[in-house]
Parts: sequence; structure tokens; C-alpha cells
Amino acid sequence: MVMADFPDVAPIPEMAAIDRATFETDIVPAGEAVVLRGQVGNWPLVTAGKGGSQALAETLGGISPDTRVRTFSQPATSGSRFFYADDFKSLAFDINTPPLADLLKRLIALETASEPEAVFAGGVPLTGGMAPVATAQAVSLLPPETERLVSLWIGNRTRTAPHWDLPQNLAGVIAGRRRFLLFPIEQIANLYVGPLDFTLAGQPISLVDPRQPDADRFPRFAEAMRHARQAVLEPGDMLYMPAMQVHYVESLDPFSIMLNIWWRDGPEHLATPFMTLLHGLLTLRGMPPRERQAWKVLFDRYLFQDDEDPMDHLPGDARGLFGEPTPETLARIKAIIGRSLNR
Repeated sequence: MVMADFPDVAPIPEMAAIDRATFETDIVPAGEAVVLRGQVGNWPLVTAGKGGSQALAETLGGISPDTRVRTFSQPATSGSRFFYADDFKSLAFDINTPPLADLLKRLIALETASEPEAVFAGGVPLTGGMAPVATAQAVSLLPPETERLVSLWIGNRTRTAPHWDLPQNLAGVIAGRRRFLLFPIEQIANLYVGPLDFTLAGQPISLVDPRQPDADRFPRFAEAMRHARQAVLEPGDMLYMPAMQVHYVESLDPFSIMLNIWWRDGPEHLATPFMTLLHGLLTLRGMPPRERQAWKVLFDRYLFQDDEDPMDHLPGDARGLFGEPTPETLARIKAIIGRSLNR
């Protein structure tokens, strides 16, 4: 049974297929999610899927059948949502790494099962033997030189908890329908995020089940839903999500494949800001409120103020570590941080 739309949740804006110029000048600068209908309808795997799930499985599985894929699974009695065990110190599902061909055969067999287990392989990197998949599913919206991470998401009817990703995201549906429910990152306090350093698959997740929200335990989630947007993508459709867009995903059909492209703008030296958050636990947590507020002012001035250069009143060679990020400057910053952590 396919889950219905979320009542009273507005749709994600939609457009017909676009070119790179429109994407670069209109879509990305706006910083809002957009559904691009039919954007990847000419992908070879989308075409193969029109012949049915068996034909698609044979096409994909024949490319690199022995590639090991990290796969989550749980019995039908546990439902379709992958989650923590009750103690939040372990996971409530199994993880194994079958060959790709075996995973696809398993999914085909489960299509006719009366109570199929939930099976999901997420973030399968399209490198090595799988690289031809990424090459064949060309994406015209990004310049060829853009560094990107391309991966597959393969499974049956499963649900992925609300989470955010650091990069920008283009998600193209190859087979099966997918419902996306999106939240702005500003709603993070209303999403009740779980452990930041022990996660299901790399990113922190919301503890709320959008299909069965516990209003007593998570009373502010109703406010998050007032800011949510939703859409159902068909094979050949693509969704653009800006960086840090919180998203919940439902795979609506018994055989489902999606291709994901992640990329980041900005200088090459940028690492994940999560490291800054962790460092802040050592330097800011527990600080008296007045002192912490003073440091917030400094952080706003020297890290988050984009309308002017806070060092503009100094000569270039007097700006020290806050000047141009040369290799020498970056090495000095890393050395200082390293020494501070080893004390």
C-alpha cells in the first residue's frame, strides 16, 4: 500500500527540464529546492527500467556484478523505517555487503513476497568497476570539471529518516517513485536530532517518524511540518537540493533506484564544519554565558560576516592567519590546531 501525501504540506516548486545556464543563473543562486520533471529521462538506466525491474536489474548487475554494496535489511515486522535500537547505542537492523548482482536478485525475489523484508543499499559509490554507470548517466547541469561524488541508492519500499547533507545535491530517479519531504535547516530545533557522533549512515537524523509523530515526546515537530515541502518523483525526474537541506525520503515501489550527485562550491581547502563543532565542545561548552556571548560576537565578525572583509583595514601582509589562505597559511593553522589538541 502506497503512503498518501502529507496533508496540508505545500509542494516543492517544479520546472520542466532545464539547461545548465538556467541552473547556474536561476536555480542555484536562489538556494531553494526544485523538482526538475523529465530532466534525466534519457539516461540509459531509465530507458532500461521501462522494460521492467528484471531488465533493469540485469543491465545494472551486468556492469560490475561482484562489486560489494553496503546493505541495510530488517524483517517486515520491523517496518520500513531504519532506526536505532531503544538504547541509541546500537542499530535496529542488519548490515552486510553482498555482491551487487546478489542484492538485485534478492530485490527481484522480494517483489512478489507477501511480507517482504525491507532492504536498502545507500550511497553505493560509482567508482572502480561501477564508474561506467556514472559516465553513462550524464548530468548536463554541472560543468564537466566539477568535482563530484556520484552514488546509487537501491532498495524496495523503505523510509529514510530526516537528515541533512553537507554538499549540494542532485537526485535523479531511475526506477520506482520516491517521495521527498523537505525542511529548512532553520527548523533543526523542532526536528529533535539524535546522536551527532553515532549515526545510522554518516549523517545525524531526526528522531521523529514523520508518518507517526509522537506529539507528547516531540511537541515542536508540528511547527517543523508547517514549514515543510513535499514532492513525488517519477523515473526520469530530478530533484535539486541546496546544501544542508533536511530531507526525509520514502521509496514507494518494490524496486527502486536513484542516482545521487553531491558537490561543494568554495575553495578546495574547506573541510567539514562538523570538525569546528567538535572543537567548540573543547573551547566553548561550559563557558560562562557572558563570555560565550562575547565569543559569538567575534565568530560572527570573523567567520560569518560576508558583507565586508573584517581585516580590510590592515595591509595584506599584516593579516596573518586571517589573510589569504595560502598553502603556508593553511599549514600554520593546522599546526596550531594540532598542537592545541595534543596538550
